[in-house]
Parts: sequence; C-alpha cells; structure tokens
Amino acid sequence: MNSGGIAFEHVSFAYAATPVLDDISFDLPEGEFCLLVGPTGAGKSTLLKSINGLVPAFTGGTMRGRITVAGRDVRGRTPADLADLVGYVGQDPLAGFVTDEVERELAYTAEQLGVDPAAMRKRVTEIVDLLGLAAVRDRDLAALSSGQRQRVAIGAALVAGPAALVLDEPTSALDPTAADEVLSTLHRLVHDLGVTVLLAEHRLERVAQYADSALLLNGGRVTAGPVGEVLAASPIAPPVVELGRLAGWAGPPVTIREARRHAAGLREDLAVLLPAVDHGPASRAGRRKSAPPEAPAGPPLLDARGVTVDYPGGVRAVNGVDVVASRCERIALMGRNGSGKSSLLWALQGTGKRSGGRVAIGGTDPASRRPAERRTLAGLVPAEPGDLLYAETVAAECAGADDDGRAPKGTCAKILADLVEGIDESAHPRDLSEGQRLALALAVTLTAAPPMLLLDEPTRGLDYPAKAALAGRLGKLAEAGHCVVVSTHDVEFCAEFASRVVILSDGEVVADGPARQIVAASPMFAPQVAKVLPGWLTVGEVAAALGASGIGEDGAGDDAEG
Repeated sequence: MNSGGIAFEHVSFAYAATPVLDDISFDLPEGEFCLLVGPTGAGKSTLLKSINGLVPAFTGGTMRGRITVAGRDVRGRTPADLADLVGYVGQDPLAGFVTDEVERELAYTAEQLGVDPAAMRKRVTEIVDLLGLAAVRDRDLAALSSGQRQRVAIGAALVAGPAALVLDEPTSALDPTAADEVLSTLHRLVHDLGVTVLLAEHRLERVAQYADSALLLNGGRVTAGPVGEVLAASPIAPPVVELGRLAGWAGPPVTIREARRHAAGLREDLAVLLPAVDHGPASRAGRRKSAPPEAPAGPPLLDARGVTVDYPGGVRAVNGVDVVASRCERIALMGRNGSGKSSLLWALQGTGKRSGGRVAIGGTDPASRRPAERRTLAGLVPAEPGDLLYAETVAAECAGADDDGRAPKGTCAKILADLVEGIDESAHPRDLSEGQRLALALAVTLTAAPPMLLLDEPTRGLDYPAKAALAGRLGKLAEAGHCVVVSTHDVEFCAEFASRVVILSDGEVVADGPARQIVAASPMFAPQVAKVLPGWLTVGEVAAALGASGIGEDGAGDDAEG
C-alpha cells in the first residue's frame, strides 16, 4: 500500500470558455477522510477526476496549476499511469466495468499491473471479505443489484493498493445499512492503512460523521476546514445542520448524538404542539405497523395480487406481493439492496415479466397491452433516466414523446416547463444536469398521461434543494389525481414526499402503512429529524410548528447539554 496525501496548488480548469475550478489550493494529509460538498453542477466530479487524470486527458479543457498525490505530480498522466496511486469510483459503476463477472472485475486492475497470481488471489479474497461480496463472488455483474455493483466498483479500485481513493457519490445506490457498511470500510482504510479518501456525496447525512474534514466547492472556489465549520457555511447541508440553524444551536451539530445533546428544550416545546399539528396524510393513523392505510373513496387504481418475479438460476426477486393503491397516493417503496423493489416496479408497469399473480391498473392488466398502450396506464422512470432519452436535443425528445403518446404538439415541452425552468431546448440530454435530465424523462413519461407514475431511485445525483423540488413536483402530480410510487433508499426524501411507506425484504412486504408511523418505528429508515425529535420528520414541519406557535420568535428552545 502506497502512502501520501493529496495537494492542489493554484489549480484552475475550464471547459472551452466556461471556468469550473478557479485558483484552488488545499492540502489533504496522509490518512485523511475528507468530504467534498457543494451544489449540483459546482464541479465536484471535475475536481475528483482531475486527481486520477481523467480530467483533462479524456474530457478536454484547459488546466493550470499543480496536483500531487503522495508527492507525485499527476498532471499529464492517464488513469492507467496512476492506477497504483489513485483509485477512482465514479457515479455510474456499470459504465466503468470492463469484464462480465465479479471476481474477474476485481482482479482486472491487478492483472494489468502485473501482480503475481498468488498475491492477486489473496488481494481479491481480502477485498471480497472487506466489502461483503462473498455471496456474489461468482455472479455476473449484470445480475447484481445497483448497490452490489457499487461495492464491486469500490473493491476494484482498492485491489491495486492505492495511496488515495477518490469516490463520486459512492453510496447513492445503497440502502442505509449498506451505505454504513461501505463508509465504515472506508473509515477503516483511513485509520488502519493510511489511505487518503476524498469523497463527494449529496447525502451528507450519511457521511458527515465519518469525515475528518470537508471541502466546500462553490462558484469555482474551495473553502477547507473542519466538517462542522464547512457545513455551517454551506448552502447545502444535511437536515441535522439545518435543524441546528433553526434552533440556534452552537456549532451547529453535524451528528445525531451532538444534536440530541442540544435538543432537550426544543423537545419540550414541541411536545406541547405535537397533538395539535396537522402532519398530513401520514399522521392520520394510530393503526398497527403492518396494516395498510385507508384508501380514498372509490375503487383502487392499482390492484396487484400475488405478484411473483423469478429470474434464471432459481432467483425469486418478488414473492407473492399484494399491493392496492388509489389515486392521489404518494407511496415510497423501501428496502435493502436486492429486496425486489425494482423488479416489483417493472412487474407493475407490465414490461417486466411476472412468474405469477395478477396486476390491474384501472381494471386493465398492463402486461396484456402493447408498449404504446401500456404507457397510458403506467409510466416508469428508471434509475438511469437517460435510458428513456434517445434524441439529439431536448426539443427532439419532446417532439418524439408527443408522437409516441399521441398527444397534441407541444404537450411534452409544456410539461417540462412546468417541472423545471431554464432548460435549453437545443441542448443534448447528456449535457443536462442530473435534475434536468430526470425532469425531461419525467416529462416524456407524463406525456402519455398515465394515471400511475413509477420512479426508481429518482434522487441519485440530486442535492437537498433539488430533492425538495422533486418532492414538491411529485406531490402536485398526486394532488392532480396520479398515484405516485417511488422506489428509494433516501430516507430524507421519503420524509418529504411520502404519505405511505411499503417496505420489502427478500421479495415480500414486511410493512405497509402511514409514512410517519412506519419510518418512526424503524432505526434503518428514520430521517435525522425523527432521531433527534421523535414524532417529527422534517425541518420544514418543525419550523412551521414553531412559527405558528410563536415559540420561534425568541429562539427555538434553549440549548441543553447532557
């Protein structure tokens, strides 16, 4: 294992005439776990890729300044030249794989570096054990869940024993427990082996507790410092930091443990308000955890009974699932990686093959209809929204959606304008931000006017404001009569969006009920605010309650240490 830190000296980078990094300097010592934060589009991925030579070698652009890792200048080097020095894990692990099987992928880098076969087998076995990949070691990469693929990508980067590891949203496809496992592994690499880790992540609530320091990239400039100080000044911060700002807590705290020590006074204030506050559909319950919520009046829109999905090799992804849902519902489908969420969504939409059971949407089985008709019953936005986009421009994509959905000309463009502002219709879909690309895929899907809308992990690549905006858009669609079902690992998004939560485990429904009741009872799926202030899910509803009561006028509760 190599050793050494990462240093930037007056680094600037621009694509054509567009500056991305502006005279950046910082020095991460050996064995530092550093969190890179910043708004969507700030240039975080560009900064990370510059460390292993992807930028500018494979992207073009103009770079000035000096970047060193373990004392070696990386400028002018390619990723292959730096493989033994810098491990890189990108946002889309599948795009970075070069083989078809897990073990071969893990061994590939070591083979290219000429590692002795016996030493290579030992390294691969250690990585398999370290990342919990033993059960899938001999499987095809295409058969893995997205979370399993992410762990394979991290393992492949570690096999060469690099001095530094840079990761671009490594937990974006992972459930909370799997994310903690991966982050704990990175923590051990830092403390036990001296690896320097620089990690960009939008789900800051997962990562902040592990980091030693943070870099804020905003407007092309970097601010470096302790995690608390950087997040306190950042426009992008996790809910626990936003709660601390609202309550006026010193720091503010960045972990649940720190926040709970401050929260005694605020908990007392809110305890008086809790019974009187309307928390929306998710609070009107008082039923046991496994009971489904009451459906709105009228026949259900979705009636799925005994849905079963099998894959070759005897893999049963969905096992006899019953789901009944009505218009206007906002449902979060949650569960660990590999629990069957994506398979269930595709089976409900009709494109995925069912091994058993029946599905009816508005009385019609979508699987019995042709694709064009199926899209008028249920629209599905996949985990990679770009999979729905084929045209060269946004305008052509919208025109194609109008034709496919037999909608009046301009329908898709109008839906897109309602969802998000400022998209250049001449832009290529690949050049859009994650949020813009998701909005375009959503507009394409809605053009066929399906009453049921299904989304698979839609918050990947989105920062907190973008996720709040998405929750608002989906909420409006539900109010307009759609039934919206979102498969997600993002507990903070679930708290903002869902009125009902369905949890899957091993292909079966283990919990189905009002969102507030289900997530509050689950340590795995509870949002940060619920862990600090039981009974509350979001900073927004706490702020609304304090504002309505007048408590917030003189400070939201007293600081209390203990």
